Amino acid sequence: MEIVILGSGTSQGIPIIGCSCEACLSKDPRDKRLRTSIFIQTDRVKIQVDVGPDFRQQYLENDLTKIDHVLLTHEHNDHVIGIDDLRAVNFMQRKQLPLYGEPRVLREIEKRFQYAFGDNKYPGVPNIKLRPIDENPFQFEDIAVTPIRVMHGELPILGFRFNDMAYITDASQIDESEIEKIKNVEVLIINALRHNEHYSHFNLEQSLDYINRISPQKAYLTHISHAMGPTKTWEQILPSNVFPLQDKLRIKL
Repeated sequence: MEIVILGSGTSQGIPIIGCSCEACLSKDPRDKRLRTSIFIQTDRVKIQVDVGPDFRQQYLENDLTKIDHVLLTHEHNDHVIGIDDLRAVNFMQRKQLPLYGEPRVLREIEKRFQYAFGDNKYPGVPNIKLRPIDENPFQFEDIAVTPIRVMHGELPILGFRFNDMAYITDASQIDESEIEKIKNVEVLIINALRHNEHYSHFNLEQSLDYINRISPQKAYLTHISHAMGPTKTWEQILPSNVFPLQDKLRIKL
């Protein structure tokens, strides 16, 4: 299984328009962060997790073209607003794409992309089939998927375990019962927004605490904002098995 990191930045990405902070002006390629998203593939299946505003650019830069399943963590724009660009994948594959999410999330997709649904659709709109999921595990070919309930402020959203990798973004709290589902995974990707506390995201200290409780072999930090500072200024304080995630990284399990 291979995980392609399409984006590791928060909702505004890095650099932020008009910002002159050290992170936004950094020449380090690790500090160029598109909106958070990943792509997972094996020889049998290809899964897109979230479809943010940078989706087109992410696919072009990573030489990706095919998708079997689209999986959504939640309905915030930085995770779904690129759905219109799935049209290009529809055209290439000449088939409908299944899009999975919680019922609340799928209702929001129907509202924001109303033109893609209904009986008299305009030719060329995204051809997607909405498929509800809950907290029960399911299977995509050779990838076992276990939804993980996490809280994003007051909003319940989903992380996922894919075989021996867990992906959690936008979390601010994870109950112990959910931690048990991902304990001792080989790879954990988890959000760490900044150094100071935030009402709906883990900061660095909180993220490291959860990593310690989950005990993965390796952990990578994602959904990083410019407030964290340049990567070189904080990567040195990380434990030996924790790494800053970076765009275009490919992780193989």
